[in-house]
Amino acid sequence: MTTRVRRRRRHHRGAEDGAALVEFVLLGVVMMAPLMYLAVAVSAVQRNMYAVTQAAREAGRAYVTGTAGNAADRATYAARLALEDQGLPSDDVVLRYAGDHDDCAAASREPWPLIPGTDFAICVTRVMTLPGVPGLLSGSRNTVTGRFIVHADDYRNYGVRRDQPSGPQVGAKS
Repeated sequence: MTTRVRRRRRHHRGAEDGAALVEFVLLGVVMMAPLMYLAVAVSAVQRNMYAVTQAAREAGRAYVTGTAGNAADRATYAARLALEDQGLPSDDVVLRYAGDHDDCAAASREPWPLIPGTDFAICVTRVMTLPGVPGLLSGSRNTVTGRFIVHADDYRNYGVRRDQPSGPQVGAKS
């Protein structure tokens, strides 16, 4: 190779020295920022889903271990405690009760009667906020709901009669 060819190669290489590094850093930042936000947002959704599912389970267990007089208060306290265990605020938690085959959308806020041997569902709903999204934009549309089927003990005396209706009356307002 002649000296002239070597000089040309050195000259061309010097014009693009570091360009690949700059492109890599800029594209890395542009690509990684949305991916990191996506990972944080998915983690926040998963945390909320886990928290309301656990809150529904704990509320159901607290409900059937109480009496007819204090079951609803025990369930609300247990749900709030389960949400706070996950580091989530518990002021906007809503408990609803439904039949074991009903969906949470059809559930009522009226506590389910504790009759031995019955099955029913406890639904825990809360408003979820995504990180970096102002409350004005998300509003109350982002809710997560956890559902747990509860079986009232067959031989336990809850302080109610067996001939009571087994749930909120059809058409009753909640």
